[in-house]
Amino acid sequence: MTSINKDFVFGRHAGLDFLKTQDASKINKVFLQHGIQEDFANQVYALAKKKRLVVQSVPKNKLDRLVAGGNHQGLVLAVSSFEYADLDKLLDKFDAEGKEPFLLMLDSIEDPHNLGSILRSADATGVDAIIIPKRHASGLTSIVAKTSTGAIDYVPVSRVNNLVQTTKTLKKRGYWIFGTDMKGTDYREWNANGKTVLVIGNEGKGISPLLKKQMDQTLTLPMVGHVQSLNAGVATGIMLYQMLNSRHPLK
Repeated sequence: MTSINKDFVFGRHAGLDFLKTQDASKINKVFLQHGIQEDFANQVYALAKKKRLVVQSVPKNKLDRLVAGGNHQGLVLAVSSFEYADLDKLLDKFDAEGKEPFLLMLDSIEDPHNLGSILRSADATGVDAIIIPKRHASGLTSIVAKTSTGAIDYVPVSRVNNLVQTTKTLKKRGYWIFGTDMKGTDYREWNANGKTVLVIGNEGKGISPLLKKQMDQTLTLPMVGHVQSLNAGVATGIMLYQMLNSRHPLK
C-alpha cells in the first residue's frame, strides 16, 4: 500500500531536483519569489514548462508563511504526495535481480532533520532501501526532503507496521540483521557483505528491547572523548561508510 503525506518541498536544490525527477501529477503548484536571480528563475521556468506546470511569482513573505519560516531560498513546491515503497515488492525485485541488498532500518527516528541527513548518507553510500515504522517516527515531510538535498527522490523508503515482524520476515528471506548498541563488536570489524540489514536506534533510547532481540550481531562506535553519544544522523553516516568500505574495499 502507498502512503501519502501532503506537504511542501522547498529550497533550491531539493526543489529543482523534485522538478527534474518527479511526475507532474505530484506537483500542485510552483511558487517562485519575486525578483529572484534571473539564471535560477530561468531554470525553474524551463523545468516547469517541460512538465506543463504554471509558475506563480509571489512575494517572499508569502513563501515564508507557506513553509512557516523555513529556509525556502525563493522556491516552494506544493506537492500532492511522497510515496512509500512496498517492501514486499522491493524484496521480490531484489531477488529477481539476484542482488544482495543493503537495507537500513530506522527504529523510531523522530527528528526529520536526522531522517533527511540519513537519506543523504544512504544515497551517497548505495543503500538499496530504508525501512521506517508507521508510528512514533518522522515520515517523509518537506523538512526531510530539504535536509536530504534531493536524496529523497532516489532512495526507496518503506513504512511498515511492526519492525520486529519485519525483521523476522527478512531473516526468512536470508538477511542478516545488525544493530547499533553501546555494548557490541567494534564497527570496524563489521563484514557488511551479503543480504544485510543495519538497524539504527532512536536518538535517545536506542533500539527497542524487543527489536534488539532480533539482532544477529550488535555493533558499537568506540568513543574516546568526554561525550559518549553521537547524533543519529552522524552515527549512521559512519556506519554506512564502513559498509561501503566492506563491500567495496580499496584494491
